[in-house]
Amino acid sequence: MPQLDANNLTFEYETFGDADAPPVLFIMGLGAQMTAWPIELCQMVADQGYRVIRFDNRDVGLSSYLDHLGDPDMMEIFGAAMAGDSFDAPYDLADMARDTVGVLDALGHDTAHIVGASMGGMIAQRLVIDHPHRARSLTSIFSMPRFILGDDEVSAALMGDAPETRDERIAAGLEAARLFSGGGFPFDDDEVRARVAEGIDRAWHPEGQVRQTAAIIADGDRTEGLQSLDLPAVVIHGTGDRLVIPQGGQETADAIPGAELVWIEGMGHEFPEPTWPTIVNAMTTLFAQADAS
Repeated sequence: MPQLDANNLTFEYETFGDADAPPVLFIMGLGAQMTAWPIELCQMVADQGYRVIRFDNRDVGLSSYLDHLGDPDMMEIFGAAMAGDSFDAPYDLADMARDTVGVLDALGHDTAHIVGASMGGMIAQRLVIDHPHRARSLTSIFSMPRFILGDDEVSAALMGDAPETRDERIAAGLEAARLFSGGGFPFDDDEVRARVAEGIDRAWHPEGQVRQTAAIIADGDRTEGLQSLDLPAVVIHGTGDRLVIPQGGQETADAIPGAELVWIEGMGHEFPEPTWPTIVNAMTTLFAQADAS
């Protein structure tokens, strides 16, 4: 896949659809590679007449790693955040939003429809707040406007030590996927195991996930910024999400003036294939409305 330089970093990216079609930028979540966006979902959007762009965030996948920034003390950061105190993080979501703008610049796009999932939704929110002139619309998928603790069991699984062997990594990834599942759609162990293994073989960099977690907490509460937005927006959330609990989707939609909230019954922190038509329809309907106006 090709790479580009932006914000003094290198980013791996991939595109789908006609290069002259309206651009849609997909931003993935915490510790997840761009390949977590299902190819079929990307192609479904492209087939509706859009140029889809997905990329690896900094510190993950095949984009630049920032190990020279060190490992943040997460206990100290969590403690400071809970106490309302300031703290230093290696970088924050504003930096990652600037990365995203840099990707658009490098690809020659002044504006794009911005789509983010989980932490990617938070980056998307920060982007449209800080760089409103670069966004045609906002789609926020199973995300939140501030740090909200999820289900204890799921949160604990994320905070555990990184497994060392490939087999242990695959087993841990499969168990995490089970925890993230909302229970409303079939869970295929073999398919999920293969997808987890493919991601691990592509790249493995748990140190970046720690720094990205610090970035989420450092960004604080975006609610006030979201309340000032003036752009078409849709919020998509699963009723069975145990990681970013449904409260996160509700607060996001409540904060953005005129935002549509789409609930998907039984979906967790995942992209089950039966949900793709609903997700794509919500997005492309929004894109068409935004481009028409």
